[in-house]
Amino acid sequence: MTSRSSYPVPIHIHEHDEIRLSDNTVLSTMVWLPEDATINPVPAILEYLPYRKRDGTAERDALNHSYVASYGYACVRVDMRGSGDSEGILLGEYLKQEQDDALEILRWIATQDWCSGSIGMIGISWGGFNGLQVAARRPPQLKAVISLCSTDDRYADDVHYMGGCLLVDNFTWGATMFSITPTPPDPALVGDKWRDQWMSRLEAGGNWMVEWHAHQRRDEFWKHASICEDYSAIQCPVYLVGAWSDGYSNTVFRMLEHLECPRKALIGPWAHAYPNFATPGPQIGFLQESLRWWDKWLKGKETGIMDEPMLRCYLQDTVPPRTQYDFRPGHWVAENSWPAEGIIPRTMRFSAGRLSDELSTVKERLSICSPMTVGFAGGLWCPGLDLDLPSDQRSEAGGSLLCDSSALTQRLDLFGAPIVSLRIASDKPNALIVAVLSEILPDGSSTRISFGMLNLTHRNSHTDLEPLEIGRFYDVSIKLNECGQRISAGSRLRLALSTSYFPICWPSPEIATLTLDCVQSKLELPTRLEGEHDSQLRPFEPAVNGPALKTRVLRPGKKMSGTITEDIETGAKTLCRILDTGLMEFEAIGWHYGDASKSIYSISPDDPLSARAEVQFRQEYGRKGLDLVIEGWNRMTATQTDFHLTARFDAFENGVQVFGRDYSSTVPRDHV
Repeated sequence: MTSRSSYPVPIHIHEHDEIRLSDNTVLSTMVWLPEDATINPVPAILEYLPYRKRDGTAERDALNHSYVASYGYACVRVDMRGSGDSEGILLGEYLKQEQDDALEILRWIATQDWCSGSIGMIGISWGGFNGLQVAARRPPQLKAVISLCSTDDRYADDVHYMGGCLLVDNFTWGATMFSITPTPPDPALVGDKWRDQWMSRLEAGGNWMVEWHAHQRRDEFWKHASICEDYSAIQCPVYLVGAWSDGYSNTVFRMLEHLECPRKALIGPWAHAYPNFATPGPQIGFLQESLRWWDKWLKGKETGIMDEPMLRCYLQDTVPPRTQYDFRPGHWVAENSWPAEGIIPRTMRFSAGRLSDELSTVKERLSICSPMTVGFAGGLWCPGLDLDLPSDQRSEAGGSLLCDSSALTQRLDLFGAPIVSLRIASDKPNALIVAVLSEILPDGSSTRISFGMLNLTHRNSHTDLEPLEIGRFYDVSIKLNECGQRISAGSRLRLALSTSYFPICWPSPEIATLTLDCVQSKLELPTRLEGEHDSQLRPFEPAVNGPALKTRVLRPGKKMSGTITEDIETGAKTLCRILDTGLMEFEAIGWHYGDASKSIYSISPDDPLSARAEVQFRQEYGRKGLDLVIEGWNRMTATQTDFHLTARFDAFENGVQVFGRDYSSTVPRDHV
């Protein structure tokens, strides 16, 4: 137990408390709480994750939970069953078992002598997901939720599929979990049983991506834990937080529209991180903002937070295209409801090379057959680190069908989801179409604003799929990602259509040529005038954090690198991303941790079956006299009929191999 007294309220930190579940599985929890909480009980805030509180999220947890606890809360960080220092086996994401365990955790917290019985849940990504999922189970102890960078639809708006297209993140995220699930607990916390726990995890493995690839339609597998199946199930208040540079902003707008509980939303310029330290800036005083929420719903204090507009967003200004920004210029805007009355659709029409407000009476048909290398300027589907954002879109122009507007004579604010409606025909039974909306600056550079995609066999449904009839025209609609962007006077808008977008999505099995009927196609833009609340918004407080953990560098890390190379003979392109955190020791506990990975994605311009993805990883854990290493790789390729997934995992204890296994699976393609 550690005590810290340099806060408004001095706090204790319990490094390891045990929660024994009804099946005798013991979960490990870390608790930050005011030192007098056993005399004066306080509300609790739960964050529930599989990402290892001992090391994986340790630095982030210290920044967030110690600060909030010092304002009169018990912050509880639990390692999920089978992860970190908890017993059991982790068998998948968002399972019913995960939710059942959460209900028991909430009951345990409520019975502790330091807890007032009023509990909230907070989390980002996985933790944002399960906060919503647990809220839908309506446990009486759960009074409010803050959900960051999460989704209400596990199939249509997560790392797995987009518009029925198979995201490459389905593989990449699977490789990440493959490397995390078999990792060891800390013997200093769990005792002599640590090695048996580790061996059990290694035997179980974590090759979940095979199942994710096997479910290529929106079936019951994906409907489970998708709260869009019944929004009314959530009754406690929910604060939704999204980010324009992240993959999870769309859900904020859907949930504002469909939830019936008290709700608020916030969207900033950030990537996949908490807004008090996320980039691009500006960072905000998110911890203070969250305290206003918790004080209202867990302590019953009137903070005025529900008197403010329901939706607050950062409207971004024009910037030149870069893969990384420290700061995005812009300003905060607000709406009292969503959909907002002040959003006015502006319809623009296509013609050869032109995007215009006027409907052309000239019958035009345009065709596009993109090289498979279109997409390398798209960045990552879910940016979380430097170099992950889209680069200059000019490099994709030669492989796309382009429609440009005239230069704008006055600024234009976009707020919401652009929609592209197309009348389109294909020369193959399977094909995909990608729509990219960009701002063309006066110097010709092109900054992506939003994008969307559609597997055309999913044009009517994500469940009942229909191959395309060759040569037949279909009316399809593509809803692009929500955006909040000011287009400057002097800039032009560009809509780029392509038939590939690797390595964001996996290519169709054959090269397809699509033909567009321009007269029957259009782009609908969500435009916004200055809102009445914009100039009256309360400024956010400056970003603050709790004290950082003290660490000692055992081996320096390396700056993250990302390179795209092209074979000048074949035209094949390869993206290589390298991440190496080095090896560090957490000084207070003597535990060391290191993580390195290399991701490689390659494809030839004229062969969709040449697409290849590979992730290599190495992780180190341990303490003095104990060095534990895991390393391995995952690979994905495809034929016209199947996806091929292979992997290798090895584990070492003090330099001696203690485990090794090869994995190989073939998954039939289902209209993908």
